[in-house]
Amino acid sequence: VQGWYIVTYALGIYHLNLFIAFLSPKVDPSLMEDSDDGPSLPTRQNEEFRPFIRRLPEFKFWHSATKGILVAMACTFFEAFNVPVFWPILVMYFIMLFCITMKRQIK
Repeated sequence: VQGWYIVTYALGIYHLNLFIAFLSPKVDPSLMEDSDDGPSLPTRQNEEFRPFIRRLPEFKFWHSATKGILVAMACTFFEAFNVPVFWPILVMYFIMLFCITMKRQIK
C-alpha cells in the first residue's frame, strides 16, 4: 500500500508526544529540592518518600494511543488526507525529532 504518509507521520508524532508525557514525572523533583547536597533523609512527617508519579498514567496512555490509531484509520477513508509527499524526508525528520526529544528527556 502506497500513500497516507502524512497520516502516518501525524500518528507517529502524536504517539511520540504521548510517550514523552508517559515518561515525564508529574512534579519535577529538581524544582522541589532547595539544596544541591544530593538526596537526604526526611526530617519531617510530610517529607516521606513518594513514588514516581507519571504525568500521563498508563491507562490514559494506552487509551489515547488507541484513539489516535482509530482516528488515523478513519482518515484513510478520505482521499483528501492522501497528500503526495516525499516520504524519506518525513522519516528523517521523525527520527531527528525522536532523538532530540529523547536526549532532552534523558538529561
